[in-house]
Amino acid sequence: MEKSVTAGWKILKYDGGRLQEREDEVAAEYPLTVRVDGEEFATIVCSPSDLDDMVVGFLASEGMIRSVEEIRRLSLDADRGFADVELAAPQNTGKDWYNKRFIGSCCGKSRQFYFHNDARTAKTITSRMTVKAEQCLALMRELQQCSSDFRSTGGVHNAALASTEELLVVRSDIGRHNALDKIYGHCLQHRIPLKGKVLVFSGRVSSEVLLKTAKIGVGVLLSKSAPTQLALQLADDLGITVVGFIRGDSFNVYTHHERLERPEPQ
Repeated sequence: MEKSVTAGWKILKYDGGRLQEREDEVAAEYPLTVRVDGEEFATIVCSPSDLDDMVVGFLASEGMIRSVEEIRRLSLDADRGFADVELAAPQNTGKDWYNKRFIGSCCGKSRQFYFHNDARTAKTITSRMTVKAEQCLALMRELQQCSSDFRSTGGVHNAALASTEELLVVRSDIGRHNALDKIYGHCLQHRIPLKGKVLVFSGRVSSEVLLKTAKIGVGVLLSKSAPTQLALQLADDLGITVVGFIRGDSFNVYTHHERLERPEPQ
């Protein structure tokens, strides 16, 4: 059984010159140790929700699996904080290999630092889908409206897989990357096609978030927040459209502008 993603906490609130004792909601922080074929692989600090989705998505983004069929068994012990995964075929590569850096050319355009598994699993996106400005704004508004955990705690990130018209899968977590892994794992387990889909995201677009997007295989990433320079270099190389600072009725398109439909002249 999964645990609550929020917890009550007694606080002293200062407001308008007055101090009052109140009960507040804070985000739960939960360590989950993932063991693969009996060997400890990683400990993820996360929100204790949709843990099976997160484990599957995490293993896929790390290059341990390519499809859910490669998992023979996944069992969760939420009380003790363990996820045990048995693979259908033995994994020949040791876990230390997944943490070794090397320098890759990233489609030959610019030299960036990757983990080995990033270069193996990040996909170059060739989708010709387009999205309208009004759709970008509407999808971000919809994400914010359904983010109840953020409204109660202010301490989680939200992510959604969407068509150009509506949100399809929404997940939240204290970790930006975990929220995306939960999306990815859900899509793998339920065989959701990713062609023509969009990721909608509440957090900053770092290089790691951008690489997660490429691994999932989605060509448009919408964010309420800012991107980093390295994230944009990777997005440019990997064919991903990054739209950031979606707030109110405005946003910035940073890469692959061709996917944004131009408004008709007045």
